Amino acid sequence: MTNTATDFDVMIVGAGISGIGMAAHMKEKAPGHDFVIVERRENLGGTWDLFRYPGIRSDSDMHTLGFDFEPWKHEKSIADGPAILEYLDRIVDERDIRKHMRFGHKVLAADWRESDGRWHVTLETGEGEKKHLTANWLYLGSGYYDYDEPYDPGFDFGEFDGRIVHPQFWPEDLDYTGKNVVVIGSGATAVTIVPSMSDKAAKVTMLQRTPTWMFSRPAKDALANFLRKILPEKLAYRITRWKNITLQDFGFKRARTQPEKMAATLHKRIRKSMGEDYDLAPFTPPYNPWDQRLCLVPDDDLFTALKSGKADVVTGHIKAFEKGGVRLTDDRFLPADIVVTATGLKLAVAGKIQLAREGQAIDLAQHYYYKGCMFSNLPNLAVVFGYLNASWTLRADINSDYICRVLNESRAKGVDVVEPVLTAEAEARIEEDDIFDFSSGYIQRAKSIMPKNAVAYPWRLNQEYVVDRKRMKEEPVDDGLLEFRRHGANARAADQQLEAAE
Repeated sequence: MTNTATDFDVMIVGAGISGIGMAAHMKEKAPGHDFVIVERRENLGGTWDLFRYPGIRSDSDMHTLGFDFEPWKHEKSIADGPAILEYLDRIVDERDIRKHMRFGHKVLAADWRESDGRWHVTLETGEGEKKHLTANWLYLGSGYYDYDEPYDPGFDFGEFDGRIVHPQFWPEDLDYTGKNVVVIGSGATAVTIVPSMSDKAAKVTMLQRTPTWMFSRPAKDALANFLRKILPEKLAYRITRWKNITLQDFGFKRARTQPEKMAATLHKRIRKSMGEDYDLAPFTPPYNPWDQRLCLVPDDDLFTALKSGKADVVTGHIKAFEKGGVRLTDDRFLPADIVVTATGLKLAVAGKIQLAREGQAIDLAQHYYYKGCMFSNLPNLAVVFGYLNASWTLRADINSDYICRVLNESRAKGVDVVEPVLTAEAEARIEEDDIFDFSSGYIQRAKSIMPKNAVAYPWRLNQEYVVDRKRMKEEPVDDGLLEFRRHGANARAADQQLEAAE
């Protein structure tokens, strides 16, 4: 192991949306602090670099999935993967962030040591070399799911003699021209893949155990494109962003308070595309809208594929995988040359990094969220876990802004350790809340590993962006719960920069 320590003020883990966002915010709002971005992959982009399946696109509009500081300039607001990567690359290059990135660096473990006020981080390079770096702060922009393995529902593929593909590891050489394809699942990935594959495949069948609520909307935002023609770019972007945030918030709350009316609205849009006599059973889930995340259908692409006869939706349970296809419990047989298991993600906390404090393992499930950004009784550790009912980047933006304020406050106070302190007495009075009020399988399966959530702010991961943004921006950083201190006798002078060895 290389023992030469390299000190950074902030180590950002992950070069996806969360990590790039934090770096850009630091460049603007905390320029006196140095940082490094460590990324396990060889390219930036995170999710948008990993997933390569046909049609890969955002399921949120880019006026909210985009950052608050960088306007989205493309005509389509529902963007494909390459366009999103282009957006991230431009941000990195225009702000001179790329020189701070170290690719092929996977973080294995991080141990907080109070004696020097640092996280001691163990990394592994692509060549298998172990490295040791230190950082005053650890900022986890490592996403929310397991990059190494997807959720495995335990299928026995038995006598199936075709090809089995999971979207998380899409093979470059897959030729599905003229083939029968069965896509298992009804979430965002399946809803994207089915219409995208239907142009070349003989037939694509979306096999769902349970229907999903679908929301159809144009891929282009007419108001956004109009405003860009008559207003300065940043102003047009701000107006569109707040329009979309407001509409999304209204839609979510309406779904929770008037689920029958929301269901009727969603069905009305499907019938507009499929015809008044269309049987809505394949799109009528046994739960209310927004009990799980809605699936976006841009430009009615899924419904167009269904009407063309090149795609189909089948609701049923799998009995067996047989030679040439899939047998359902009602004895229907679905011919398949290729089976795509779009069965969901496996959640992971903190990028599966082994966190410790003074050598003692940290179990995040025993700590409360603090302002959806830090954790109770853990110093100099921040995280991004985006909104379930809105775009991921909305939380990434407010968390980055907040941590920049914390860094600046620390520097002004001449301290280097910041910890949200929750005493045993105070914790005993906390009323715990369900961290995710969503019935989605991937959410329910991961609850045991997730940090704790209180009913009352600030010890919670909230799901109301407008409220969170106001609180995070306006409430004082030094709120009486966040403890600011020096790490000990060997602390550096407050105004002394940490030197990054390059």
